[in-house]
Amino acid sequence: MSFKPAKWPRKLRSQEWFGGTGRDQIYHRGWMKNQGFPHDMFDGRPVIGILNTWSELTPCNAHLRDLAERVKNGIYEAGGFPVEVPVFSAAESSFRPTAMMFRNLAALAVEEAMRGQPMDGAVLLVGCDKTTPSLLMGAASTDLPSIVVTGGPMLNGYYRNERVGSGTHLWKFSEAVKAGEMTADEFLEAEASMSRSPGSCNTMGTASTMASMAEALGMALSGNAAIPAVDSRRRVMAQLSGRRIVQMVKDDLKPSDVMTKPAFENAIRTNGAIGGSTNAVIHLLAIAGRVGVDLTLDDWDRCGRDVATIVNLMPSGEYLMEEFFYAGGLPVVLKRLGEAGLLHKDALTVAGEPIWDQVKDVVNHNEDVILPVEKALTVQGGIAVLKGNLAPSGAVIKPSAASPQLMKHRGRAVVFEDIDDYKAKIDDDALDVDETCVLVLKNCGPKGYPGMAEVGNMGLPPKVLKKGITDMVRISDARMSGTAYGTVVLHTSPEAATGGPLAVVRDGDMIELDVPARRLHLDISDEELAARLAEWAPQTEQPTSGYAWLHQTHVQGADTGADLDFLKGCRGAPVGRDSH
Repeated sequence: MSFKPAKWPRKLRSQEWFGGTGRDQIYHRGWMKNQGFPHDMFDGRPVIGILNTWSELTPCNAHLRDLAERVKNGIYEAGGFPVEVPVFSAAESSFRPTAMMFRNLAALAVEEAMRGQPMDGAVLLVGCDKTTPSLLMGAASTDLPSIVVTGGPMLNGYYRNERVGSGTHLWKFSEAVKAGEMTADEFLEAEASMSRSPGSCNTMGTASTMASMAEALGMALSGNAAIPAVDSRRRVMAQLSGRRIVQMVKDDLKPSDVMTKPAFENAIRTNGAIGGSTNAVIHLLAIAGRVGVDLTLDDWDRCGRDVATIVNLMPSGEYLMEEFFYAGGLPVVLKRLGEAGLLHKDALTVAGEPIWDQVKDVVNHNEDVILPVEKALTVQGGIAVLKGNLAPSGAVIKPSAASPQLMKHRGRAVVFEDIDDYKAKIDDDALDVDETCVLVLKNCGPKGYPGMAEVGNMGLPPKVLKKGITDMVRISDARMSGTAYGTVVLHTSPEAATGGPLAVVRDGDMIELDVPARRLHLDISDEELAARLAEWAPQTEQPTSGYAWLHQTHVQGADTGADLDFLKGCRGAPVGRDSH
């Protein structure tokens, strides 16, 4: 059978492997044919890698094998050649010490899978928290045409006629048990209602936030973020995305064409409007670093400061992702931002059209879920970036999830040196603490934990909970779950494990939090602070082997995205033939 390449505008990258009649091309084609692929699949049509983060140990992504088949259908329909490629899947619910430690490993693995294999484009099939940023980071580094397809959120949970949000109610019910307001048996009964269908968290946690960020960046088709996992329209979205990636390859539409500085500013403002997770800060900084866009914490504060939170979803509000989808989903939010002059309307999307063209005609079907601005949950939503002598490089807080009366607060520090120290002390009635105090947790940042776990939303002491108190100011260099809530200052940089000022806070020190003024201050003299820092010595032992050593040696601070230093920048996907 003769080999006649299809006519495309340019030679495709995959043809370096499959095009021609030389020994190497026959080698690559021949081995692929043992799967039963017809010869004409190698005739010059684009090879599309479906990068699938399916894993039964990543429960939010456990339904992605079915979606991959829908993506394949779309690719075939558009004249492409789909190949499903399993990639590293870091589950927030099961990975220890924390999934965040492995985000960069996953991104590195994805990048090399794209760089070293015959792909002309990629569908990024994602869901759980770290899979979305890790695949976007890998795609940004190689700059091959790529499109995001998320698995979608779970259906609503219900317990005794109460709407139950995954994660959010876990924290709520856990605190209720410690306060004596809920029995352990009732907690176990509620567990069955928390995750009643396939999909990721049904709150505006990090998974739904990052799905929204992908759509706001223009890296997913309009409407992708909110469709429930079990809704038939999720399968339709997957199939349409499969069709679209083939045209993207033909047009050579790359991540660097879509993820520009205006696109990141759109995403930051979107995060404020939806009451999105603080984790989006770290992930967008890391993605921007990979694609070569200069994005900083100052951009987060500048763009997000005046954005009202209008999406009434847990943990900030009342409803869940299912209602958000029925109300019109993210396109309605983007339209609201555009009407308010807060959207770069001409930002390009993977659809090949400006983002405004995608959303300008959508309708809000439920103004209890997507609120009018005059009824916003928080007039100044977004992520507030705090600085001061306790956080010279910045810290973040999510105003929409905080208690208004605590946004300006001065209190006595109750210090925990690390997470084990916290666990050993927090339930002790002898702990010298009341509701006016500030809980301070050290050594839980990118190097300190290691990996920067979601422990920043420290549970309150039972002796305080029993008074009916539900919130206190908490400060750490850790992260918190996007499903969590409270007046929680996070990502304090530099982190304690590298000798940041947080490392030298002592019990009894007074700390001032002033969110409107963006100030976080340890109330000691400059001389005293300098003397304490001069006496400080690192406590963390350096790992001696494996990825832990690589991570600890090369991970950067939260204020720049906590990526590995040698992975910054878009390096492209060079093509070369192997000899065998």
